[in-house]
Amino acid sequence: MAAGKGTRLKSRRPKGLHEIGGRALLAHVIDAARTIVPADHIYCVIGHEADSVRAAVEHMGVKFVLQAEQRGTGHALQMVKAEFELRGAEPPANLLVLSGDVPLIKPDTIRALMEFHSSERAAMTILTAIPPDPTGYGRVLRRAAESSEVRAIVEQKDLKPADDSAEINSGIYCFDTAALFSNLERLTDKNASGEFYLTDIASLLVSEGKRVVATVAPHIDEVLGANTIAEMMHLDAAMRLATARRLMAAGVTIFRPETCVIDAAVEVAPDTVIEPFVQLLGNTRIGSDCRIRSYSVIQNSAIGSGVLIRNGCILDEAIVGDGALLGPYAHLRPGSDIGPQAHIGNFVETKKVRMGRGSKANHLTYLGDAIIGSGTNIGAGAITCNYDGVHKHITNIGDNVFVGSDSTLIAPVTLGDGAYVAAGSCITENVPPDSLALGRSRQTTKEGWVAARKARKASS
Repeated sequence: MAAGKGTRLKSRRPKGLHEIGGRALLAHVIDAARTIVPADHIYCVIGHEADSVRAAVEHMGVKFVLQAEQRGTGHALQMVKAEFELRGAEPPANLLVLSGDVPLIKPDTIRALMEFHSSERAAMTILTAIPPDPTGYGRVLRRAAESSEVRAIVEQKDLKPADDSAEINSGIYCFDTAALFSNLERLTDKNASGEFYLTDIASLLVSEGKRVVATVAPHIDEVLGANTIAEMMHLDAAMRLATARRLMAAGVTIFRPETCVIDAAVEVAPDTVIEPFVQLLGNTRIGSDCRIRSYSVIQNSAIGSGVLIRNGCILDEAIVGDGALLGPYAHLRPGSDIGPQAHIGNFVETKKVRMGRGSKANHLTYLGDAIIGSGTNIGAGAITCNYDGVHKHITNIGDNVFVGSDSTLIAPVTLGDGAYVAAGSCITENVPPDSLALGRSRQTTKEGWVAARKARKASS
């Protein structure tokens, strides 16, 4: 269920699209569900900002049910029932209900809930938890302390003094679909919120003599929702710590993991070292025996093995080959493909560049829209001038080329294999292989000019 607005977040963004661990809350829940059933068996109930929610997760293959007017969780399931009826589709025998703002739920917990539901022959099974402070959550009232059977679920706003249970409702359920659908129209909005509560189904089923049972989740964090930004950041911290522990258990060294920001989808091979204050974001993949020094930010990039990324590098949608050396303070923009053993040094920026094996650009250089061969050296301050104000153009630099410091290469231009470009040159024409290109004005030296100038100033 992902139709809610999340008013307590004080945000214009739909609640399910707020992110923890580098992904939308809803995407985490869908991923967990997709391990249990095929994606096309998953229905997302959307309402607030429905179009943006649909656009964000439709690539995951799920279906959608529109709850145009958000009148509570019970009303959301009424819309699901109506969708099956509209399509003339046969609903499944059992229906699992997940909350789009409970992102830490694990597939194993979902599977255990379904198995418990089946073994208990229940009409409704509720996943619960017992937090240190249950304030703000609906309470599950069992028939007896040791019983799995439930007599009712009571929302926080409707609690009475006698309802002293500390067991909370997670909002995650498994239903006998026929039993659920037959009772949805019996729901009323006579409560403190004026909404149709799905939780009221529990007491309706009990009144019919059907079994309603509960099972406690293995970990409280799995069922905690995010109703405020502070709660969301608690979940984010828990997810990132779990990711760091997963990586460390697999042989990755992470110094001060509490200072690092590592998204849940990141993969790092054994024997790589990650220093404090590193950010690894998106779908980043890092090979073995690398060292990622502090303050580097790597997003949606693929890093080979044996790579050294010095302090303060920024990589976005970049590919880095085995044994490459980056930084400090290098900036690899999207489309950068840095070959094995290549060097991208301090304050070098690359964009849509393919750099060959062992090539180097060690200082203060901009390389954009360029194809660079192997064994080439790009001197300090060199620039590929790729943009003419209207179009981007390619610079082709061959193998074993030497580009002198402070050179400007005006694209489109080609430097053949083994070519040399003299320092300070402005190159506007192709340079044949094994040739020297000079494109700078002749130096003029006026001897005695300084002494004469000083003499003029002294006599004036």
